[in-house]
Amino acid sequence: MTRIQDEPAFVVHHYDWSESSLILETFTRHYGRVTLVAKGAKKPSSNFRPVLLPLQPLSITYTGDAEVRTLKNAEWVGGHIMPMGEGLLSGYYLNELLLRLLARDDPHATVFDLYRQVVQVLASGHDGTINPALRTFELLLLRDIGFLPELNAQTLTLTPLQPDVLYVLVPEGGLRAHNAQDRTGLMGSVWLQLHDSLNADSAFTATLRLCAELPSDQRNALQGQLRGLLHYHCGVTTLRTRQMMIDLQSL
Repeated sequence: MTRIQDEPAFVVHHYDWSESSLILETFTRHYGRVTLVAKGAKKPSSNFRPVLLPLQPLSITYTGDAEVRTLKNAEWVGGHIMPMGEGLLSGYYLNELLLRLLARDDPHATVFDLYRQVVQVLASGHDGTINPALRTFELLLLRDIGFLPELNAQTLTLTPLQPDVLYVLVPEGGLRAHNAQDRTGLMGSVWLQLHDSLNADSAFTATLRLCAELPSDQRNALQGQLRGLLHYHCGVTTLRTRQMMIDLQSL
């Protein structure tokens, strides 16, 4: 029976299995999304109970070759506290994207490292960093799984972008010039800056800094462009966590 030991991981979702156990959806660095059963995790005396929390970096050991493996050990490795408030809801949003966009047992080490960095930003408690961190995660995630086109040219014609022209990001169509039917768009200069930041040596830092420096109207326009692409590939009109945020804001 295969045994994976001391694997970096996060719990991205869990649900009840029997009266005392949990089924976990975990995101591991070397093995991607892995489904585990944590036997006895709901018991008050279980060592798993205080450890299996979302948005917390773990080191796990599990065994098995079936679709659902068995969790043998889990330890909190520290590094940051649990995000709170808007940061916590944003973390759940990241988890929903992972569940919808990544297949099980498909390694994405780069996305794992990105996720860990963004969760650290969310845990810092600075509200001004949440929006840039989410846009950075969306961009780099979409690029890693092959859903983001090159942002320095129109996708169908490969015509270089003009800095002073509006362009829109279309699912299955890539970047194209803005027309009268489009609600929003971004200037070519912004798409070109994003292209450069995504291809920088430290893509996370460069893209996070750029998204933080964008004026609010351009940041909102970028959010709308990425939302359409994400909803298309997730197969939904509204993500559950986004609807939850909308409902809470309405209260």
